[in-house]
Amino acid sequence: MASTVLSCTFEGIESVAVSIEADLSKGLPAFQIVGLPEQAVRESRERVHTVLKNRGWSLPLPKILVNLAPADLKKGGSHYDLPIALALLVEGGRLDAQRVNTALILGELSLEGEIRGVSGVLSAALLAKSLQRVLVIPWENRHEASLVEGVTVVPLRSASEAVSYFNGEYLPSPVEALPWQPEEGEEDFAEVAGQYRAKRALEVCAAGGHNLLMVGPPGAGKSMLARRIPTVLPRMSREEIIETTRIYSAAGLLERGGYIRKRPFRAPHHTVSDVGLIGGGQSVRPGEISLAHHGVLFLDELSEFRRSTLEVLRQPLEDKFVSIVRASSRVIFPCRFILVGAMNPPSESLFGSPSPLLWGRRFSSRLSKPLLDRIDIVLEVPRVEVRELRGTVGRESSQRIRERVERAREIQRERFGTPLKGNGEMGKRELRLYAPLGTKEELLLQETVEKYRLTARSYDKIIRLARTVADLEGEERIGENHLAEALQYRLYEESLFC
Repeated sequence: MASTVLSCTFEGIESVAVSIEADLSKGLPAFQIVGLPEQAVRESRERVHTVLKNRGWSLPLPKILVNLAPADLKKGGSHYDLPIALALLVEGGRLDAQRVNTALILGELSLEGEIRGVSGVLSAALLAKSLQRVLVIPWENRHEASLVEGVTVVPLRSASEAVSYFNGEYLPSPVEALPWQPEEGEEDFAEVAGQYRAKRALEVCAAGGHNLLMVGPPGAGKSMLARRIPTVLPRMSREEIIETTRIYSAAGLLERGGYIRKRPFRAPHHTVSDVGLIGGGQSVRPGEISLAHHGVLFLDELSEFRRSTLEVLRQPLEDKFVSIVRASSRVIFPCRFILVGAMNPPSESLFGSPSPLLWGRRFSSRLSKPLLDRIDIVLEVPRVEVRELRGTVGRESSQRIRERVERAREIQRERFGTPLKGNGEMGKRELRLYAPLGTKEELLLQETVEKYRLTARSYDKIIRLARTVADLEGEERIGENHLAEALQYRLYEESLFC
């Protein structure tokens, strides 16, 4: 009768249980793994066989068959080494099968039998909790697994410790949970000279979750401003930390023994591929938009990105998740982020600046109208005056700005009933319900729309921005001053691209 050990595989950031069945029989020496194993899993045969030989754990019969069930689900990764080895030891009568059957097991083995860290442990911990199983993992991953409350974690350093534990001869010390303390960023808005209007626009962007595009000459400070946006966003909640950490763990980017404490800031180069940005590939890994989950995705030199690459952003910006479909599977990665772009304006020449029409045509060849519709603020970032470079008057710290942003976000949390949704996601019905305009405000907006021939999409964006400005001021109703500020963030776009 074959022995069974429980492990798991990963679909996106979700973990799926996998039963590892081992059978020993008479015949010529052989070691076969079936059940759609990928290359890293097939190579487990050599690692496991070498560990069993080096540790002196001989098996009574030479023909080995390991089945990974369900058989129609692809299995990848190196975390099957330890559960396969333990399944063979159970089948060989060296381990207590009843105790092994209470655990969910992951771990990569070195040739000397040491257990190395693996990816995806946080998702495995959530699965172990739902199945009410003990989680047996590498020592390196102990703090990652401790983020999940209500699951017993058994961190081990070697295969010998695993054998001793399952035979009741070794009891690991309990894992100390890491403190839930969001990490503060090193950057601070107080370091940015001048650019007061840009700082205010970024405050509005952070307060309402609005996507933003900065247009300015090289050296104006666009990248410096963008990198400081996470420092004014609200501190990450426990749920946000766990969800973001799961993504980085699934991607193999999580530092051993840690977790994500501050909001992500991702800045891919303009040569990034569609798959690199959106996710996918042969092993279906999260892309840059998912790695920016609950943070900021910064696209510098936006006009240099390929149009096809930018177009893949449209649906994720709307849905807040990306669905990667293959012939036999469908993987979903969350991607709730603020999009921040930066680009240079048309350069001046001997004959003056290019006309707005030529500039608009050049830009529209890279950025389509549907994608531009998802950007609420288009901001001009001029060069900093020399007298402002060394001055310190009026330089607000990120902490001061964050306090206002958090108060505005709290208003929106009560408004929408969720901490995830901001004013930047309001639809037509919500605009009528939560952002009504008075007679004076309606007249001001109507005159501006007619004078500058603004589109319907700009009309809605202006109201969303005005709602956020009012929230920052703690005002229940949108006033003329709130609307006037919102108009400043829209008219520049109309002059450039429309």
